[in-house]
Amino acid sequence: MQQVTAELLERFDVPGPRYTSYPTADRFVEAYGPTQYAQCLEQRRGGLGARAVPLSVYIHIPFCDSLCYYCACNKIITKRYSKALSYLELLEREIELHANAFGTRQQVSQLHLGGGTPTFLKDQELTTLMKALERAFEFTPGCERSIEVDPRTVTPERLRFLRASGFNRISFGVQDFNEGVQKAVHRIQSVQEVTELVESSRSLGFESINLDLIYGLPKQTPSSFERTLEQVIAISPDRIALYAYAHLPARFKPQRRIHESELPSATSKIFMLARAMQQLADAGYIYIGMDHFAKSTDSLAISKRRGTLHRNFQGYTVQPDGDLIGLGVSAIGRVGASYSQNAKDLDSYSDLIEQGKFPVVRGLTLSRDDLLRRTVIMALMCQGVLSFDDVEQTYLIDFKPYFANELKQLEVLQDDGLVKIDAKGIEVTSKGWFFVRGVAMVFDKYLTLQENRARFSKII
Repeated sequence: MQQVTAELLERFDVPGPRYTSYPTADRFVEAYGPTQYAQCLEQRRGGLGARAVPLSVYIHIPFCDSLCYYCACNKIITKRYSKALSYLELLEREIELHANAFGTRQQVSQLHLGGGTPTFLKDQELTTLMKALERAFEFTPGCERSIEVDPRTVTPERLRFLRASGFNRISFGVQDFNEGVQKAVHRIQSVQEVTELVESSRSLGFESINLDLIYGLPKQTPSSFERTLEQVIAISPDRIALYAYAHLPARFKPQRRIHESELPSATSKIFMLARAMQQLADAGYIYIGMDHFAKSTDSLAISKRRGTLHRNFQGYTVQPDGDLIGLGVSAIGRVGASYSQNAKDLDSYSDLIEQGKFPVVRGLTLSRDDLLRRTVIMALMCQGVLSFDDVEQTYLIDFKPYFANELKQLEVLQDDGLVKIDAKGIEVTSKGWFFVRGVAMVFDKYLTLQENRARFSKII
């Protein structure tokens, strides 16, 4: 932390992608729609190695009981549970469209329910959804089935139902335990109730339990967040996701209820991150990457040690690089060398489903250069190490001439102590992990125009 200077903080206090994909979703085009997506599914269906390519399924449940002011997710705030029933019918039809396109039950090795609040759905509705999925797909033995949970919406009895329904991984949204911070973001939950839910999850046999935290929220201070970390460490989850709050009120209306004067400074945020990393390391957690920490026995930490870590739209994952089917409003998927995104509003999503079409409204077919740069960026984001030789053998290029401009830019970061460059490759230093998004940005060809950068949250 002492090596992170004020000048360095100021220079990196700029917007930048989180790189859950490359190219990033802002590059998707409306020329890519249901027809192009159907063609990609057909190619997977007809590919000789299709069943050898891992397949994941993500389902977006957009409904929430109440509004959290910091939230930038695509959500619908409502108390009318009848909306969930109508939405469930649409999801079933979208699942059926995929089953028909594939012709046979594709093997799924990873399932994730996100939101919104997936537990907005009642037990019966979740059962209906799982049955629809099992009719359409073949879940592999040991399939990861994870679900995001708002602690305010479940009880130990509800957790027992989720476990019996096949979910084996669970993530609780905590964000912060400080009462003042909770009031400022309109999300009140006690340490005791989260502790009890984690203990229940552990006793029920969930294989991995995650807690989400956010630093940079209004009224947070380094000392208050340090106390939250102490409480989280005492709860002892298997994983901890530590996200930086992105204040973009022009894009996300709920954030306009947050007073900018109450937000911590960039210096305070970097101190929170540095202290959190030290606290978690002292408690035995392994730093997986930009947002994630895990106990040494967790599969994420094991994958990190083996060099097999990957990154997708849900963050870091142990699943091999493969295809992702996104279901529901705004869901993003990847099939082959293409990305797709469903309609963001419920009316447009419903209209396309009613027409018997995939609800895809935008996407992108990746060029060879896109694929190459994605490999480079993901290596830096996931492992912090890039081998020139590996890239050259895969893409049949000479790395140094191809990326001459990028390597020249990296020399500046090397002088700052953020990366090390030698004849074999690039390595992100311990100090460089604070700014790993900035390191990856060097290889992003779409950020050459300044107006493209303004779409993203700040790095610090």
